[in-house]
Amino acid sequence: MKKTIVIISAIFVVTLTGVLLNVPDTTGDVKTDVVIIGSGGAGLSAAIEVASKGVKVIVVEKNSSAGGNTNSANGMSTARSEKGMTEEESIEAFFNHTMEGGHNLNNPELVRILASKSIEIPGWVAGLEANIRSLDENHVTFGSRLVDILKKNCELLSVDLRLNTKAIAILTEKNKISGIEVEAANGKRYHIHAKAVIIASGGFGANKKLVIKHNPALEGFATTNQQGTTGDALQLVENLNVALVDMEQIQTHPTVVAGRQTTITEGMRSAGAILINHDGRRFVNETSTRDVVSKAILENESKTAFLIFDSAIAQKMKLANQYISEGYVTEAASIGDLAAKTGMNIAETENTVAKYNLLAKDGTDNEFGRPRIQPLKQAPFYAVEVTPAIHYTMGGIKINGNAEVIDNENKIIAGLFAAGEVTGGIHGANRLGGNSITNIIVFGRIAGQNAATYFNRMSLAEVTYNPVQ
Repeated sequence: MKKTIVIISAIFVVTLTGVLLNVPDTTGDVKTDVVIIGSGGAGLSAAIEVASKGVKVIVVEKNSSAGGNTNSANGMSTARSEKGMTEEESIEAFFNHTMEGGHNLNNPELVRILASKSIEIPGWVAGLEANIRSLDENHVTFGSRLVDILKKNCELLSVDLRLNTKAIAILTEKNKISGIEVEAANGKRYHIHAKAVIIASGGFGANKKLVIKHNPALEGFATTNQQGTTGDALQLVENLNVALVDMEQIQTHPTVVAGRQTTITEGMRSAGAILINHDGRRFVNETSTRDVVSKAILENESKTAFLIFDSAIAQKMKLANQYISEGYVTEAASIGDLAAKTGMNIAETENTVAKYNLLAKDGTDNEFGRPRIQPLKQAPFYAVEVTPAIHYTMGGIKINGNAEVIDNENKIIAGLFAAGEVTGGIHGANRLGGNSITNIIVFGRIAGQNAATYFNRMSLAEVTYNPVQ
């Protein structure tokens, strides 16, 4: 019994010490090589690249935990070679799909980098996971699991992660970036001096004032974003003449549980789920882009619709069972019972599903042009009421392919880098599902690599700064 008590006490001391070590000393300024604002997927990916080059890095995070919106992400896109396609053709297909999805408002240079570098992500993440555990189990590269992998690799590399530490200013000296000013949880402010700064603080989807300022049509919309996604970086760069792009391009996710912030993954629709309005009718190709489906839902009088699926889809989609267990979903033994329980028009709902099943049998949706349709026949049946909510801000800080920040004169601001949702130009008018994680890892890594190289150039005159793409 005494041994057990000693062991528990030792663990407690180590844990407590670890917590205390994560509280920065606010009695004076500190110095590092590179400082990163934000500990989401982009910031942590950048930190790993910086530290891997032997360059000291501090990451500051205003929230009490790391990860930001990355914690709730649930998909990733890469340029994968399909049957009969070369790697180059797959990259070109990814590029074209992303440009088309963004209505060709995207910056082609950035999209080409996103496409070509996306093929490196699975191997890179697998390597990070191998650092912390065996790959005997299937690794999951989404959401909180990805954040966990990135955090643990940062710990292995002795990255200084400072939670509850808010960046309040970017410092300059003789027209050069020289670090940031931060505010700790106790209200004390201090400077972190560094030769390079990476902004990876996320978008502004949870800042109602900014959302309405840039897109007044979204007044009153709910948001799927975690509360810290308030666009702080936009204020940080105001005095640096930083260029902003596509600020009015704000995406709504079409299938958010009505009255909640929970997003129903579009993988459900890809797997076969359909959308039916309160009148019991389909009204859109459910697999269209987010902006198209959102607009179609909002054109219904109720501004909501029901996502309908059967047990065959639930068996294919692990997340479906999570939605069911968390109480978001109505279940019934028949389509008619499902309509009755949810308030949909019973006769019309039964007719709509019967008609859809006939279309699925023929393999062609001649009503809305949906591809890959399949019947909804296996009881029980499920419905969840959904509505669009603010999900992602495509606009933000202008960067080039090296993740360097660009000013309003189209010049590089030396020593300032940015990555992730805080940047604009990659997704154009609409972000495709899965491209968020791709973006944060690809450009997070590029920002980290180039910030480390920039530091070395500034520190050692003989080292030439050659940006990495």
